[in-house]
Amino acid sequence: MADRTIRVFLQAGLILAVVVALPYKVFELDRYFVPKEIVLNIAALVVAVLLLARRRSLWFDLTDALLALFLLWSAASALFATNHWVAQRSLGVSVSGAVIFWGARAVAERGSYRPILVAAAIASVCAAALSLAQAYGLETEYFSANRAPGGTFGNRNFVAHIAAIGLPTLVWCTVTARRPFGALLGSLGAAVLAAALVMSRSRGAWLAVVASVVVLLVPMLASRKYWRGGMVGGRFARLSLAAAIGAMVAIALPNSLNWNSESPYLDSARGVVDYKKGSGRGRLAQYGNSLQMAVANPVFGVGPGNWPVEYVRFAPDGDRSIADDGMTANPWPSSDWVAFISERGFVPTLALLGVFTILFFGALRRWSELKDPDAVLAQCVLAGTIVATMVVSAFDVVLLLAAPSFLVWSILGATSGIPDMSGTRRGREVKITPRALSIAGAAIIVVVLVSAARSVTQTLSMSLVGRGGLTAGWVSGAIWDPGSYRINLRVAQLYSRRGKCTFARDYARQAVALFPHSPEARRIRRSCG
Repeated sequence: MADRTIRVFLQAGLILAVVVALPYKVFELDRYFVPKEIVLNIAALVVAVLLLARRRSLWFDLTDALLALFLLWSAASALFATNHWVAQRSLGVSVSGAVIFWGARAVAERGSYRPILVAAAIASVCAAALSLAQAYGLETEYFSANRAPGGTFGNRNFVAHIAAIGLPTLVWCTVTARRPFGALLGSLGAAVLAAALVMSRSRGAWLAVVASVVVLLVPMLASRKYWRGGMVGGRFARLSLAAAIGAMVAIALPNSLNWNSESPYLDSARGVVDYKKGSGRGRLAQYGNSLQMAVANPVFGVGPGNWPVEYVRFAPDGDRSIADDGMTANPWPSSDWVAFISERGFVPTLALLGVFTILFFGALRRWSELKDPDAVLAQCVLAGTIVATMVVSAFDVVLLLAAPSFLVWSILGATSGIPDMSGTRRGREVKITPRALSIAGAAIIVVVLVSAARSVTQTLSMSLVGRGGLTAGWVSGAIWDPGSYRINLRVAQLYSRRGKCTFARDYARQAVALFPHSPEARRIRRSCG
């Protein structure tokens, strides 16, 4: 019963995480991220409770140990952070993602991995379909005009990352489908993913797809003896054809996007590896400055989520990552790994890299010991997902965001937990005293519970602010989300402009406490005394 409940919450969570969004355009990024964090945190809370219920021992392998080290070190880093609100939020995504991984792995160990992979494939297609709907004219307040077509992610790059990461899973679901109709749906889904990838113009996602194909070429050829007659090969050929048609249709069909170039897709293809100008050059400069942060804080970094809080101290004049208001243009660097190194230190970053390395090479071993051909092909999915994740996370944030984190950890858990023919579980059983297990379990549940509660209060805060036209709405929003720099600064600005420094002062002080290097918050604090 517990396994079935975990599986259902994982399936529902995967799909909900890619479709939920809020209409409050004042909060242009958070209106997409916060509702997805609610889904991730609530699903992780249910999974954590069910995993720990009546548990007397744990099965632990090196992957689990490194992931636990990553989380523990991240928690220690959060204690020393300047802004504990963003640290808690970032840590919550990491802990919830790990819980999802362990939950998917536990379900897969009992042979029920297919439903999770099917849900992951459906989620990827849904994200791509909503992106295409915006590209071809669908208008709704849940879409953003910035970085279109971002669909329910608000940014086309994020949709492309989901498509690139979910593609190996969709291929597996298609070629191993139990019915011809399922294979047909998979091929149609591949056409949707391909079209969305082309429309996104996301060079990171394009490179991820290419890298996955190149890296998996040899393993796929080696796995041919496990293919079920001509069914896998034929379905894969039809899927590839559908993807090619989808990509060509996306290029040829007129859309509602206002590209600045007459050949936008060709321009993006030419600039895939161009680091001498444009965004590529800006990324390299940002990486260098962020590494200076890591060198200055080598043990614990500046704290989870605190990159935008501290980056301005290390950025030189003219840095493209700094906006006109003196703050970072984005709340994260253009890479997961740069974020982890600068925010949490070198040790947890190496631990997480170790997790991906062990899972990748483990996916290419002992195929003969698996129960059936589908399980062998699922190991190719595991390897391909890791490659795609590593590539896109080198160009943007993936594991720091709720929806892609949910997708990645669900797939990795489901595919890495598949048992062999003997049913032997990976790793070894570790006997833990009930008290120690209770403390560890309580700590995880508290972190996830706090994260879920914080996501709910953030949503309530945004709903109170609404369109941002009333001061009373911003004040109510600050009550429900006192850790929001944006809301506290806005309230301080509104009162300051009216000469009500008595009210503005406290909000300005709170904004400075959250972001000590904010020019605007410091200006209001000085002017109001």
